[in-house]
Amino acid sequence: MFGFQMVQMVRKYSHKLDKPLRDKVLNLYKPFKWTPCFMHNMFEGVLKRTRRMRVIIEFDEGCYKEGCLNMNQIFNSRLGCKMRNEFQIISCCSADLTPAVLEELLMNCPQIKKISLNREVRALLDTAVISAKARNVVRNGTELTGKGITVAVIDTGIYPHNDLSGRIIDFVDFINQRSEPYDDNGHGTHCAGDAVGNGAASSGVYMGPAPGANVIGVKVLNKIGSGSLETVMQGVQWCIDYNERNPEQPIHVINMSLGSPAQRYANESEDPMIRIVESAWESGIVVCVAAGNEGPEERTIASPGISQQVITVGALDDRNTIDRSDDGVASFSSRGPTIYGAQKPDLLAPGVSIVSLRSPRSYLDKLQKASRVNSEYFILSGTSMATPICAGIVALMLEFDPTLTPVEIKKQLLNGTDLWTNRDPNIYGAGYINAEGSL
Repeated sequence: MFGFQMVQMVRKYSHKLDKPLRDKVLNLYKPFKWTPCFMHNMFEGVLKRTRRMRVIIEFDEGCYKEGCLNMNQIFNSRLGCKMRNEFQIISCCSADLTPAVLEELLMNCPQIKKISLNREVRALLDTAVISAKARNVVRNGTELTGKGITVAVIDTGIYPHNDLSGRIIDFVDFINQRSEPYDDNGHGTHCAGDAVGNGAASSGVYMGPAPGANVIGVKVLNKIGSGSLETVMQGVQWCIDYNERNPEQPIHVINMSLGSPAQRYANESEDPMIRIVESAWESGIVVCVAAGNEGPEERTIASPGISQQVITVGALDDRNTIDRSDDGVASFSSRGPTIYGAQKPDLLAPGVSIVSLRSPRSYLDKLQKASRVNSEYFILSGTSMATPICAGIVALMLEFDPTLTPVEIKKQLLNGTDLWTNRDPNIYGAGYINAEGSL
């Protein structure tokens, strides 16, 4: 096997290829086990010219334009190979290419720093708000509702539910390119309600922490809750660009209840997913991301939750009571440390049996009919549900003090938690989120 050209290429340029891409190239040779040896060279030639791969290409700092120029010159003579989307803010682009062109790029485009597989990213599948002490939060004689604050939910879309009426101020779709709000999966709608639902259809019973905040739907995951590194990066980039176009009414908070298994790089900031969410953070947007649902094993924090800048939220089981004495971490909530040995998650929020908005006739709605609550609501569990509860509390904090930076928001959140004694911070983080304490 080591004599094959693409295998030799992977070994030679392993430092420039992430592990999923190396594995994908090597797995192309699996059928060769059952192919006569005299046909290997012919089959390898066909495979190199015809097999398509979707990748994220990162260029060295300051070399983006030159790198793109070299890359496009190579692509021009290769059928079916093309640049797809640009992420100039992090010196990256996405592209379709063949193994033969991958090899040519590595040989003739010295500006390339890293090439990553455009890997799959998936959605990470009442009393919660009250137990997080985020109901009826009053400051200076005014009840905080998140009014004037905008939360972007990067997910499967948003169904125009009654509990969001008049507050879905924008919508963008990177899956089907539709212009009107919709959610064919149901996950994003539930997350939106977890953060900013106003409980209109339940007389205020099922209300998020920030019932006065605006929301934007950014659809990056398809009907079954699956997307790619590229679509998620497009969604985050769109939020950054949105704020440049709308400085008077910007996106203040991004909720990302999604992720993929963390991949090992020389350091965490080389992961394209980490780089794009940290660019959003540095632009002034508070980014809340789900820790993942791979617990109780350690080192299971998903990407981009492994970022040391963003707020990574694990799930708490509040036993459906306001009393905190019986609360504990949800068994499925991912544990730290990260694959780089850093402490995570940052904190816990309620994430078990959360009642929020239903998206009728969506994938989850049809799949889990027993989870329906009346005709308007739906029950889901996961760090996906805990994360938007945190995002909603961030909206309250920003309504109270719009000058707070993402770093200050995170510090106040962690300092305001309720602590458990003798609990592992790689399971419980700084503790149980407490809106009153953080404000």
